Amino acid sequence: MSHSTLIIDCDPGVDDGVALLLAFASPELDLLGVTTVAGNVAAPLTARNARIIRSLAGRDDVPVLAGCQRPMVRVPVEAGHFHGESGLGDMPLSDVPDEPGPHAVDFLIKTLQDHPPGTVDIVVTGPFTNLAMAMVLEPAIVGRIRRVVVMGGARLEGGNITASAEYNIFADPHAAHVVFASGAPVIVHGLDATHQVRATQDRIAAIEALANPRAAAAASLLRFSRRIEHQIVRGLDAPLHDPCPIAWLIAPRLFETVPCRIAVETASPLALGHTAVEFRDAAASPHRWVTRADGQGVFDLITERLK
Repeated sequence: MSHSTLIIDCDPGVDDGVALLLAFASPELDLLGVTTVAGNVAAPLTARNARIIRSLAGRDDVPVLAGCQRPMVRVPVEAGHFHGESGLGDMPLSDVPDEPGPHAVDFLIKTLQDHPPGTVDIVVTGPFTNLAMAMVLEPAIVGRIRRVVVMGGARLEGGNITASAEYNIFADPHAAHVVFASGAPVIVHGLDATHQVRATQDRIAAIEALANPRAAAAASLLRFSRRIEHQIVRGLDAPLHDPCPIAWLIAPRLFETVPCRIAVETASPLALGHTAVEFRDAAASPHRWVTRADGQGVFDLITERLK
């Protein structure tokens, strides 16, 4: 197991919800804050959903900061058809108060400035808008980031929102371009990896059997995701995308990575958000592409932590 001081930037989202539950339950993660962005659902809902998950986890010590309400350039595109009207599937929602605080972009900049260089990881499990805006407004923070660990992109698997684009990249391709071109090291959990981590009936049942509120919430989110996946994709168990970067931080042995060069298509209407991932001549690149994920190992980790 490895230690990480981090900020999670997310757009909850059913799989973001499971990722947050895993992070909140993992003592080796020193969680400085959760920042939220418009993505799977609108920005006010993603911030509220993060506060709901935080309350379930009993982690009111972690601030939740709301961020950008739309992409940098393109028109907004949401994914409520995969996440439900609320963003948290059909999970019962609790009332949580709004939380005053700085804008997520300002929080990212100040937190990175206040910590020694190379000590803070940034996990991004939604559109990259907040982090990209922080890099544009204060370029010096790029050199202070230890690692950017993201869920986004696709190579062999094709897209899940268009034929060639994964949703988080498609939702704000210009922001993804800024982050990948910044020079910060990025560990990329694309669909090639996350499609190896599937929410089977047995894996969900093992979480549900823990019989505590956090496990019940995770099981509810996973069952909703599995049902929607069967309706839309037909016959496949739902991939568990967003917990993968969190699991990698805790137990990197569950994954294999290779150096890569990566570029994002921002001009073509047909291929907008496509990630061009190149393994040739990539030894000097700061980026790594996750090629293998131990699906059972990831679910075992989630189950053990939610216990």
